[in-house]
Amino acid sequence: MTSSPLPRILRRRGEPGHPTFLELFFDLVYVFMLSRLAAGLAEDLTVRGAAETAVLLMAAWWVWVLTAWLTDLFNPRLPVIQATVLAVMFGTLVMAIAVPQAFDGYGWLFVVAYFSIHIVRDAVLIPGTRVNRPIQARSIRVFFWFVVTSVPWVAGAFVGGTARLALWALAVAVDLGSARIGWPTPRLGRTELASQIFTGTHLSERHREILVIALGELVLSVGQGLAGSGFEAARVTASAVAFGSVVLLFLLYFHRVEQLLAPSGVTTVERVRPGTATSYSHLVMVAGVLLVSTGASTVIERPLGAVPPAWVVALLGGPALFLLGGCLLDGVLTGRVLWSRVLGIVLLGAVSPAMIRLPPLAVLAVANAVLLLVLVGEAAAPRSRLVRAAVPAR
Repeated sequence: MTSSPLPRILRRRGEPGHPTFLELFFDLVYVFMLSRLAAGLAEDLTVRGAAETAVLLMAAWWVWVLTAWLTDLFNPRLPVIQATVLAVMFGTLVMAIAVPQAFDGYGWLFVVAYFSIHIVRDAVLIPGTRVNRPIQARSIRVFFWFVVTSVPWVAGAFVGGTARLALWALAVAVDLGSARIGWPTPRLGRTELASQIFTGTHLSERHREILVIALGELVLSVGQGLAGSGFEAARVTASAVAFGSVVLLFLLYFHRVEQLLAPSGVTTVERVRPGTATSYSHLVMVAGVLLVSTGASTVIERPLGAVPPAWVVALLGGPALFLLGGCLLDGVLTGRVLWSRVLGIVLLGAVSPAMIRLPPLAVLAVANAVLLLVLVGEAAAPRSRLVRAAVPAR
């Protein structure tokens, strides 16, 4: 019995696993997407505003994840795949345009763009893999679940207020959750995640790139705030402290990633636990950076005076979310808890009640101080212990 031939568009074994320039180009649209999300949240820094932003971020993230998996499984150097990536990029741009009014008059535009992205991608992949049923079945499963979630997405576009938020939250939760369990589909079963053709090098670099893009949006927020500051002393100081946040988040992420990827055993773990768990942990970190960006822009705008409670939540919650995402990533790769970051989260929570008495600039400085403590603690840890922590227990 012979196996089915591999589709021509599939990435071949032994091909370089590093991202292509097209994939880096695709990520640029997410600078715009994240800046729109951060600006929208800054204008409506409430529980409802945060919930709406979270739903839109997860939808945008789902598009990015599927595109990263697309170029991981299929050959990104083929013209048909490149055209698909560019089409998805344009659809993502339209989604970003709709973001500020997605829960008002532009809900239909957001859904149409989201739908078009999925339809274009599956219209290429399903016919393109017809010579190999097991490979084609993966794309069919993803399309099946897209059809399932299209019901609440479309229904949400025709209603407003809390109903739209609830329907879209359900839809995006099913989108992400169905992937975690392998898209179980009638007659086709589910995809065994451990058997997917994920290359550890490619996805690792793609996740690092999107984290850099998120940090780039934070730099953009700081730069825009400084440009509009009139070079007032307090606002310039706030911009400098906010830039310190960018540097600390960058060092916390890449310092730990270098430690984790140095041992040879981690690459194997990434292949066994591919895609979904690593992507979700990066989603939490990107959400944290987005919240830091929102907090930084508000502080640069008004660094002194009374600090609203919502600002405290953003200024301390952003770093806490980032540290939580780092803990989740560490758990995925090593199976262990990164206690330095857990303690950082606890410390941020412990100081939060006292922050209401401080000006916004001081709250931002305290958040940076906690991040610096975590970074110094991890940098000072013995190298041998870091290596042992990066290798999962057998």
